[in-house]
Amino acid sequence: MPLNLDWTDIALRLALTLVACGILGLERGEADRAAGMRTILLVALAACFAMIEANMLMSTTVKPDAFFTTFDVMRLPLGILTGVGFIGAGAILRRDDRIIGLTTAATLWFVTVIGICFGGGQLILGGAASVLGFFILHILKILERHLPRARVLRLHIAWQLEQMSEAELRAKLEQAGLRIAEWRFSHDLTTQRAELQSTLHWRARPGLYDVPASLREIVRQPGITKVDWAL
Repeated sequence: MPLNLDWTDIALRLALTLVACGILGLERGEADRAAGMRTILLVALAACFAMIEANMLMSTTVKPDAFFTTFDVMRLPLGILTGVGFIGAGAILRRDDRIIGLTTAATLWFVTVIGICFGGGQLILGGAASVLGFFILHILKILERHLPRARVLRLHIAWQLEQMSEAELRAKLEQAGLRIAEWRFSHDLTTQRAELQSTLHWRARPGLYDVPASLREIVRQPGITKVDWAL
């Protein structure tokens, strides 16, 4: 970092921070996240200003002979990074058994680093981080919309053994494309009644949470007396 800054350098660093982090913040705002464009810009500019201030203080940190300690200006951006952790924690929420807001919290931390890069005069490094951040948040999100997602179902089923054996039921589930993660089978030879508690995995398009049609066909087989499932 240069020891002496002029206003052109400062304006360039602030402008690059505004543009780069504004684009990332716009993506979060359009997704209606807890931390939108204004929050992300404030965090990024705070980091940028802190780094500019640290840069400007570097020329004033020569230790006089009468002093035993000196001021470490690099603690200023490190303190900013630590403080952002508390803001990011406020963006993370628990909804039922799902954790949401992790990407928003990571974005806040990421734009802080971008602001530090630009504020410290590392324009190429900050530009590269901005491009990668946009690619991850925007381009990869588009790709994720088309990738199959893992689904889990807990199945409890009871049936008459003379209609279908355990091996036949297992074969039908596997042929339907369902991966068996847990299999607890019990039966009563006197009544010829069997019960199964199983955990099944499969992959489905994003937004599709319904039970597979192939499983619905299986549980309609003759002899089945009870079916319970939970997604």
